[in-house]
Amino acid sequence: MDAKILLSRLFPTGFDVDFDGQFFHGTGESARGKVAIVGSVDAAPIGVELAFRMAGDVLTVVRDHPDRPILLLVDTQGQRLSRRDELLGINGYMAHLAKCLQLARNRGHRIVGLVYSEAVSGGFLASSLLADRCHALPEAQVRVMNLPAMSRITKIPLERLEELSTSSPVFAPGVMNYLQMGAVHSLWEGDLSQRLAESLDAPAEGDVRREWGEERGGRKLARPVAERVRHAAG
Repeated sequence: MDAKILLSRLFPTGFDVDFDGQFFHGTGESARGKVAIVGSVDAAPIGVELAFRMAGDVLTVVRDHPDRPILLLVDTQGQRLSRRDELLGINGYMAHLAKCLQLARNRGHRIVGLVYSEAVSGGFLASSLLADRCHALPEAQVRVMNLPAMSRITKIPLERLEELSTSSPVFAPGVMNYLQMGAVHSLWEGDLSQRLAESLDAPAEGDVRREWGEERGGRKLARPVAERVRHAAG
């Protein structure tokens, strides 16, 4: 979905957003008041500049607008794969963005993520996936690593991974698989402004994605294994 059409559906009473290349930011008028908006378009590869800019915008909201909710609309093909970005420490910039989002959460900002187009790899992991709740449009494309790349890294034959992907959401891309795993909380359809208001009204639960994944049958062992480790460590 085009970002401007999406914004008009999320904020029918008005929004003020500046687009600068593949980055955009601003505010929208929701049924629950003003919402800060941070996002990207055109499947933007997140390099050091974009990650730093997104982080800076989050910090500006924290400084100038206490408690204002933040809506992440990050359309990304993942982190930018370039020697320059690696030499400049793209991992550190991604970590900085993640830390800024956690700072905002610690300061009382509700963070909502909405995957409206494409969400891939580190660009997704360091942005919308770190929201209090990450939602998606039904037509969104979500994946972290394709099976050929997973095969190269894990040394598991591609045929075996393809077989596993037919029965386990952990090995398969697609928004429905991420919904089943609990990474995506819900799919937004119909009145998107109402869906946003409902998300802003939802009580803060902490990170319960393991519980969602277990309930939905997508990650059956994540919660019990975490509990065993926690009790063993105690």
